[in-house]
Amino acid sequence: MTNNSLSGKKYFALNDDQRLNWLRLIRSQNVGPATFRDLISHYGTAELALEAIPELAKRGGAAAKIKVFSRDDAEREMALARHYGAHFLGIGEPEYPVNLRNAEGAPPLLCFRGSQNALKQQSLAIVGSRNSSIAGMKITERLSGQIGREGYIIVSGLARGIDTAAHKAALSTGTVAVFAGGVDHVFPPENMELASAILGNEGALVSEMPMGWQPRAKDFPRRNRIITGLAKAVLVVEAARKSGSLITARIANEMGRTVLAIPGSPLDPRSHGTNNLIREGATLVTSMEDIIEAISPLDGPGEDSENMVSEGENDIFEHDSYKKDDLPMEIREKIISALGPSPVLIDDILEFTGATPGELHLTLLELSLAGKLERHPGGLVSTIDI
Repeated sequence: MTNNSLSGKKYFALNDDQRLNWLRLIRSQNVGPATFRDLISHYGTAELALEAIPELAKRGGAAAKIKVFSRDDAEREMALARHYGAHFLGIGEPEYPVNLRNAEGAPPLLCFRGSQNALKQQSLAIVGSRNSSIAGMKITERLSGQIGREGYIIVSGLARGIDTAAHKAALSTGTVAVFAGGVDHVFPPENMELASAILGNEGALVSEMPMGWQPRAKDFPRRNRIITGLAKAVLVVEAARKSGSLITARIANEMGRTVLAIPGSPLDPRSHGTNNLIREGATLVTSMEDIIEAISPLDGPGEDSENMVSEGENDIFEHDSYKKDDLPMEIREKIISALGPSPVLIDDILEFTGATPGELHLTLLELSLAGKLERHPGGLVSTIDI
C-alpha cells in the first residue's frame, strides 16, 4: 500500500489557514504521521479530514468520542511559537529537511527555532551516554569539531554527557538540537545556556512536540527518530547494553542509515553497547578520517524544488484511489479478522483478504483513529484490543 509515502518529489507551500489545519490534524487524538498522510491522501485536505475524523473513529469502534484539536487551541500554539521565534514547516514544503522528509515516520509538521540553513546542510548525528567518561567526552569534542569544520552539521539531543560535548564542539560550525519536548522547553535545564548559544551561532532547535510540552520517557524514542532522520549517518560514542543511544542505532538501521561506533574498553559498561554494535556490523571509527571515509559517499545534491511545485496539499502524498466512505461491512470485517496482535505486512493483508488497497486503507484509518491499530517500521501493522 503506497499511501504512507510522498508522491515523487513534489512541494507545496502551505498558506496560513492550511498550516493551522495541519497543526490541528496532527495534534488530534490518535493521529500520528502515517494516519495523517492517509487522511490527506483520502480526503485531499486537512480541513476535510478534520471534519471526517469523528465518524471514522466511530466506525472503527472507538469507545468514546475522539478529541479533535480545536482551532482556538491551534491558534494559541501558533501564537506561543511566534513569541519564541519558532516556525512550523510542513513536510511538503521545500524548506523541510530533505533527509528527514524521506524518512519513514517523518513528522508532518516540524517546529524549529533558529537557522533554516542549519536544516539544509549535510549532517552527522552524534549520540552517546549521559553518564559519559572523560575519554568519551574528549573524543566526542575532538571529532565533532573536526567533522563540523569539514562542512557537516552536528545533530544531537541536547542531553547531558556525549550530546552536550558534541553540541559545544560544533557551535562555531553549526549544530542542531532535537527536543523531546516543545522547542520552548529546554531539557535538561542546565543546558539552557547551551541552547541559547546554539541559536546565537546559526544553529537550530527542533521538535515535533507541542509548544510547552514537558518531555516524558516515551517521548525520547520519538526524538531519536528525528535525530536519525535528519542525518546521513549516526555515530555512537558510548552506550551501555540498554540505552537510548542503542535505540537510536536501531532506528538508524531501520531507516537505512549508516551506523558508526567508537570502540571502548570491555571493562567499561559504557562501552558494552558500542562494542556490540561493531560486532553486529556497525562501522568501527577512531578518527575524523574514518568518519569522512564512511559518510562522504553518502553525500549528494539536495532535492531541487524547481518545477516540483504541486497544485495542492493532497498532491504531495500518493493518492488514494478509493474515495468512498461507505465501505461494505463484509469487506471491513474480513480485513479486521485478518489482523491480530502480531505485526503483519500490509501487502500480505491485501493478498489474504482480496481487498483493494483503498478499502484496506480506509479500514486501517478507522482502526487507527479508534486507537485500535499499532503501526510498526517497514509497513507492518497490528491490532490493539479488538
